Amino acid sequence: MPSHAFLEHSGILAFAHRGDHEAGPENTLAAFEGAVRQGFRYLETDVHCTRDGVLLAFHDDRLDRVTAERGVIAQMDYATVRRARVHGREPIPLLEELLGTFAETCFNIEPKSDAAVEPLVRVIKRAGAKERVCIGSFSGRRLKRVRAALPEACTSMAPLETTRARLASLALPMGTLQAACAQVPVWWHGIKVVDKRFIEGMKRRGLHTHVWTVNEASEMHRLLDLGVDGLMTDRPALLKSVLISRGQWHQAA
Repeated sequence: MPSHAFLEHSGILAFAHRGDHEAGPENTLAAFEGAVRQGFRYLETDVHCTRDGVLLAFHDDRLDRVTAERGVIAQMDYATVRRARVHGREPIPLLEELLGTFAETCFNIEPKSDAAVEPLVRVIKRAGAKERVCIGSFSGRRLKRVRAALPEACTSMAPLETTRARLASLALPMGTLQAACAQVPVWWHGIKVVDKRFIEGMKRRGLHTHVWTVNEASEMHRLLDLGVDGLMTDRPALLKSVLISRGQWHQAA
């Protein structure tokens, strides 16, 4: 497995999942600024594409949950979407804006629709950000397209690849993987994914294990004791505190 600049870090990869929610609403410039101020070098976000091809950092396919506007993003032009305010105050950022604003920061990005893949590739290339992104998706088809267009970029495992990695940890054949890491929850649909055997099996193959979304200190400590390589959290201040207490906080550049 080739090495990736995204993963070249001296300690635990601490991801601020959609930014720092205490500093601003999820997936907004204010939230990401808050995480970066705390020293986080790894940010997680999602992307959707408007009808006219503009790539937004936004989780849901609709505006409804976090804005006063209504509608499916893929069916709207950016001129309409740009009027929306998250929690009534923060604009929805463009991914390209985030990559430019936080030029020393790494981004974990999930394309939430098939239509977002090509715009995502274009934005990453235009921003010169191939070495500081990792692309993950629940869709193996989307990841295949990303890998074909950005062969040098870091990608995480699709669900089928994760299943194969889990079986390999139980001494069953895994086959060849194109991913550089598994980004997984501890449990998935009642099946335990992350345990010591899984993590050790990944390490033997030179692959990282990043666990999402971990928001309790006791679980952070437990997973760190097991040997995970990264944690994603909605509570970056808490994760930072846990890592400092263990002498494992090495995020700031």
